[in-house]
Amino acid sequence: MNIHFKNIVIMVGFIALATPLVNAQSISGEHKRKAKLVAERAIQYLESRQNQRTLGWDDDPDTLALPAITGLIVQGLMLDPGVDEKHPLVIQGMRYILTYAKDDGSIHGGSLPSYNTSICISALASVRKPEALDAMLAGQKFLKTLQYSNTNTNNPNDPGFDEPITINHPYFGGVGYGKHGRPDLSNLSFFIQALHDTGVSTNDAAYQRALVFLTRVQMNDQVNDMPYADNSDQGGFIYATVPNIESVDGPVGQSMAGSITETTADGQELTRLRAYGSMSYAGFKSLIFADIDPDDIRMTSAWKWIQANYTLEENPGMGEQGYYYYLCTMARALDAFGVEEINGHNWREEMIDKIVELQFTNGAFRVLNPRWMENNDILITAYALIAIQHAAH
Repeated sequence: MNIHFKNIVIMVGFIALATPLVNAQSISGEHKRKAKLVAERAIQYLESRQNQRTLGWDDDPDTLALPAITGLIVQGLMLDPGVDEKHPLVIQGMRYILTYAKDDGSIHGGSLPSYNTSICISALASVRKPEALDAMLAGQKFLKTLQYSNTNTNNPNDPGFDEPITINHPYFGGVGYGKHGRPDLSNLSFFIQALHDTGVSTNDAAYQRALVFLTRVQMNDQVNDMPYADNSDQGGFIYATVPNIESVDGPVGQSMAGSITETTADGQELTRLRAYGSMSYAGFKSLIFADIDPDDIRMTSAWKWIQANYTLEENPGMGEQGYYYYLCTMARALDAFGVEEINGHNWREEMIDKIVELQFTNGAFRVLNPRWMENNDILITAYALIAIQHAAH
C-alpha cells in the first residue's frame, strides 16, 4: 500500500491522522510565513465569531443548526502545527458537536444527517478523547446505514423503493444528504473522507459499493457504463447519476456545469455532461482514499483531467460558484496524492498566494458567489483554513 494513500496511525486505542509525507522544500520560506499568517488570522477571526452561548459556530437555534460547520473548523484547527486536542477552541468545538449526537449514532441538528455526521466524525477522529472516540464509532456505524445498497432496506421514507437497491440501480453505492433522497458525489466524498479519517479498512464493503457509484459519475466510457458517458474521455467527474427520482429508469446523469461538446476519435461531435472542478477533485480524492492503484485507468483518467484543467482562478466549469469548496477539496486531494507540481506549477505556493489575496486583514475572506452557502463568512473561512493547512504541509 502506497504510504501517501493511507496515512492512518493507531495510537493507544485512538485513531490519529498522520501528516502526509511531503518534501520540506516543496514551498519557500516566504510561502511558509504567508501560510502561517493566513492561518493565524483565520483562527483569530473564527474565535471572534464563536457563539458565546453554545461555543459552536454559526449556530442559531431559531434557524438551521449545522454542526458540520463546527466540524470543518475543528478539522482546520487540528491541522495547524500550533494546535492540539488541548486547545480551548478544539475542546469547545468537540463538546458542541457532541451535543448533537443522537442515540442512533447520527450527529445533526434536525436535518442533513449524512452531511453533518460525516464531517463531524472526521473532526472527532482527530481529537484523541474517549468521548470523541465513542461518538465517532457510533457515527461511523450510522453512516453505513445511509448508503444505497441491497443490504439497506429499512428506509421507509425512500419514495418508490419497495425492494433493495441492487448494483444495477443508479443509486447503488451512493449517499445523499440524509436517510432518503437522490445520492450525489459531494455527499459521497464526505462519506468516504469520514471512512478514511476514522480508520475503516478499504476492504470494507462500504468502500467497494462506493466505487460503483464513483465509476458512474466519472466521465470516461472505459469505466462508466452509463449511456450519458458513451464515447466520453474527459476523465473528470459530474455531480450525480440522476437529477431526480423520476430519472432512475433511464439515467441521464447530472452536472452542475451543464454540457460540453466532445470530439470522438473518428471525428464525431457529441454533447456530453461536463466534468467540473470541485467534483473532479472530490472524485479523485475518493479514489485515493479507496486505495486505488495510481496506474488504474480511473486514476490516470482523473489525473489527465486535472492536468488539462489546472487553475486557481476559478472552479473549472463553475466560475466563482463553490470556489472555496473547490480550494478545500483540491488541496485535500493533491496533498493526499503527494504531488508537488502540475504542468510545472507549484500548486502549493500558488494556492497560498491566492488565499492570501482573498483574505481581509481581520482574518475573514471575500465572498465571491453566494451559491452553496458561500456567502457565509464562517463557512468559507473554514474551507480556506483547511486548504491553507494542506497547501503548507
